[in-house]
Formats: sequence, C-alpha cells, structure tokens
Amino acid sequence: MRILKFGGTSVGSAERMRSVASLIQGDEPKIVVLSAMSGTTNALVQIAETLYQNKNAEANALIDALHDKYKQVVEELYTTAEKKKQANDLLTNHFDHLRAFTRDLFTVHEERAVLAQGELLSTALFQFFLEENGIPSVLLPALNFMKIDENEEPDAAYIAKQLQVELAKYPDATLFITQGYICRNAFGEIDNLKRGGSDYSASLIGAAADADEIQIWTDIDGMHNNDPRIVKGTYPIAQLSFDEAAELAYFGAKILHPSSVTPAKQKNIPVRLLNTMEPEARGTTISAERIGGSIKAVAAKDGITAIKIKSGRMLLAYGFLRSVFEVFERYKTPIDMITTSEVAVSLTIDNDRFLDEIVAELEKFGQVEVDRDQTIVCVVGDFIAKNSGSGLRIFQALKDIPLRMISFGGSRSNISVLIDTGNKVEALTKLNEGIFERTTPNA
Repeated sequence: MRILKFGGTSVGSAERMRSVASLIQGDEPKIVVLSAMSGTTNALVQIAETLYQNKNAEANALIDALHDKYKQVVEELYTTAEKKKQANDLLTNHFDHLRAFTRDLFTVHEERAVLAQGELLSTALFQFFLEENGIPSVLLPALNFMKIDENEEPDAAYIAKQLQVELAKYPDATLFITQGYICRNAFGEIDNLKRGGSDYSASLIGAAADADEIQIWTDIDGMHNNDPRIVKGTYPIAQLSFDEAAELAYFGAKILHPSSVTPAKQKNIPVRLLNTMEPEARGTTISAERIGGSIKAVAAKDGITAIKIKSGRMLLAYGFLRSVFEVFERYKTPIDMITTSEVAVSLTIDNDRFLDEIVAELEKFGQVEVDRDQTIVCVVGDFIAKNSGSGLRIFQALKDIPLRMISFGGSRSNISVLIDTGNKVEALTKLNEGIFERTTPNA
C-alpha cells in the first residue's frame, strides 16, 4: 500500500487533475489524499470572515465568485453531458450549503464546516473524472475515520481501527480517494488539522495503513537546501533523515507540514517529496537513514517574538525555570528556542495570542523585554562533535548579521540563530554562499 498526497496546486485546475489521474495509474494498492484546489481554502477563509462580521451580501458575492470558478473547472474537466450534470448538481448542493450560512447564526462550528468544503469538492470532482474515464476507484470519506481528541491531537488508535473498517468494505478495490485536512473532533463535529494539514493526513493514514511509502506531491522537486523563493541557485536534497526533515519543516521549510514526519517515523515508513510538474525528478526521500558529515539545508521561520526575563535574584533559584515554563503551559504557548545566562533567560514563541497575559505573569519574576518581528534561521545537518568546522563556517557566513540568540546542542541536527526579520534575506543569501560552496548536491 502506498499513500499519495497531492497539494492544492497539483489539483488546481482541470489540466492538473488529469495529470494526477495519470500519476496514480497501476495495480499497486493506493490511497490518494487530496487537498482543496489552490485558492479555495483562502476563499473559504474570506467567506467565513465576512460571515462573522454579518456582511451577508458580501459573503454571497464571494460564494458566487467561487461557484463560478468551479463551474468553469467542470466545463473543462468533463467531456460527457452526464458527468457535467452530475458535477454541477454536486456544486449546487455544496454552494447552497454555503449560502445557508448567510441566513443563520455563524459560529466557530459553522466555520469549520465551511473550511471543509474545499476538500469535499476536490475529491468528489476527481472521483467523477475517474469514473468518466473508466478508472475503478472508491471515494473514502475522511470524516468516517479521521478524528482528533479533546486536546486537538490525532486519535491514532481510532484512525487505524476505523480506516481498516472502511477499507474492508471494498475488498477488491486497489485505488481509494480521500480528503486531506478535514476530520472530526472529540464531539463528532467537523473539524480540521489546521492549515497545511493534508500532509499530516497523509502521514497519519500511512501509519494507520502500515503503508510501504508515503508520497507528498507538490509543485517543487523536493526539499531544497535553501528557500528558492529568496535565494538563487538552490537545489533539491536527495536524502534526509526523519529528524533532519522534522527540523526543517518546523523551522520554515514550507514544502512539508511540521507534524507530518512523526507518524511516518514512528512506523519507519519512508516519505518521498515529489513534483507533480516534473514527475521524473528524483525529489527528496526522508527515512531513518542518516548521511553524516555535512550541512544539508537552511530554513527560516518568521513571526517570532523574543522574550527576555532578567532576574539576578531568582534565576539560579531552585524551580525558577519551571515556574517560567508553567506560564507558557497555562496559555498553551509552545517555546521554540531558549538560552540562559547567569542573570537572564531568553526564549522565543511563534504564537503571540496571549503575549500580554504571559508578560504580565513573567513580570512577577523580574524585568521583561519583548522583541517582535524576529526570524529563526535554522541550519540542519549532522553536527556531532567529530565533524568539526561546521559551526565556524556558519558563523563566518553570518559575521555581518546581528544575532539575537544562538541555540546549539539540543539536537545533533540543528544550529539555530535568531535575527531581526529585516536581515533575513541577507542572512539566507550569505549562508548559501558560505556553507554550501564546498558542498555538492547529493543527487
């Protein structure tokens, strides 16, 4: 069994859907996980925002515009009048459902139902296309088996059990189509795995199905050694370990959802990052195998807030750090980086929703300083002690960049620095010139 996940750009048009259909051919059992068509989730978020503001006329206009876009896709995708009618009837049902929200109270529960429409549409339209072309397949509703618990974490045991129940209904089928991103919560309501969650869905489904491989198909040929949107001359990395890929995903590599590595790692299932536009490209393979002795890649995570607590009286006291961390735990705010000195502790967060409340509590322990608009630059590779010289190359490349914090030692795969976001482009460019000039792509 293989899991193939296709992102929004991969199913973003009739032409792209045809390409995906050609990529999933073959007799090997597969579960194909689809995102919403590109642009759809953003449009649905905008619709939800207008509904929250009771701007129902504006919401209706946005719904009509999105409906028109899908009508055009239907016209281009299908060749028979029967399938065009079936697809347009489907659109009418879904978009009438959206319009119904303009006539009633709109809450967070309704918002989740609105955001689910993109994946429900893409999978249904794709299934119709397969039917029209005589390709046997089964549409497997993700809402029948994907579930998160009361802590908004995937219920792995439930997913594995229910997925097997669903698959057992079709003992002769080898091709299944399902939705990424969407799920049910502990109360049985429609919910989701947050933005980018289709990767996570694919990994969770792969683990539940004991898959041989999980493939993540996007519009770029694997994970690159630096951000190709900013830096020229980047290249795809042929192989990464699970830990290396997790660090890169968490610290800003947009090609992969940060949580999606864990389920695959737990079941030791290789993950391949492939390009729908260039299916012959090698891409990136993520597995338990670690290739040591080199710097692999750089990633950057924006939207970081640095918090410094200065307290000469309390810092070395027993339980001080625990008390600080408990503040963040109470507000369910994860910490990205941390450094300490004799009189201060500095840390970073990427969610400032409760920043004011956190600062107010931290001020009980000492003087608090807050720096916004920071960026974490993460350099990933094999930084065990015997591979000396990597740190020197990194900091020589960054010698003209003011560094706010440095983190090293918590992981053998990661050296991270905190910089002002205004210096991000220069930092990534300097690193690309300074640490990869003697490193050739491991293709």
